[in-house]
Amino acid sequence: TGSSSGIGREIAKVLAGEGAQVIVVSRRTALLESLQAEVVKSGGKRPVAISADLYDRAMPTRIRDEVLQQFGRADILVNSAGGSRQLPTDAPDEAWDESFAINFTAVRKMTHALLPSMQQQKWGRIINITGSMEPRAFNAANAAKAGVHAWAKGLSRVIGKDGVTVNCLGPGRIHSEQIDQRVHPTREDQEQFAKANIPLGFFGDPEDMAYLAAFLCSPKARYITGQRIYVDGGLHHAI
Repeated sequence: TGSSSGIGREIAKVLAGEGAQVIVVSRRTALLESLQAEVVKSGGKRPVAISADLYDRAMPTRIRDEVLQQFGRADILVNSAGGSRQLPTDAPDEAWDESFAINFTAVRKMTHALLPSMQQQKWGRIINITGSMEPRAFNAANAAKAGVHAWAKGLSRVIGKDGVTVNCLGPGRIHSEQIDQRVHPTREDQEQFAKANIPLGFFGDPEDMAYLAAFLCSPKARYITGQRIYVDGGLHHAI
């Protein structure tokens, strides 16, 4: 999910490069089409594109039905859709409900929709792109993604016996639409922030998340589950 740009798009490309048949989900159809063309040009299998807004609670079931109808199984789920914006302390309930709907409920519903297929075949990989446990600002996404961390840890204890792993990846300052256009919109701002806060001294690229996700989705990561792994150049240690 959330594969039209940034981290989700790059994970889709890397998995396709490893030979996976990828199903890409996003609201922005034109960007999904360009992703399909990019994967094919690089020699991968043409992804199946599903245009869907996961704010609609009926969408996970629809996506599951389409995937199982076409392929009969689902081996990997990457929950990458999400969004974050700062809120005032007196923000209305609607703002909180909206954030939890996309950052927690959609993750939960997508997972529980596809989980039975994975359990039946005794193999599966679930990756959740979440966030920091050390927020720098006040917003509902932090609380929702912290909820994902706790939910995923509990889930890992239940589905491990079925050969299904579930892990969370927390991005630091990764070049993406949100980071490059909203959070740190200038090169000078990025350089100053990196120098002051990131031990490695630079912002990461979506590939830095994608390579780890691909490893965790592989059979070689069979003994890793219930983990929260940060890809942040050391940022969370510096806060």
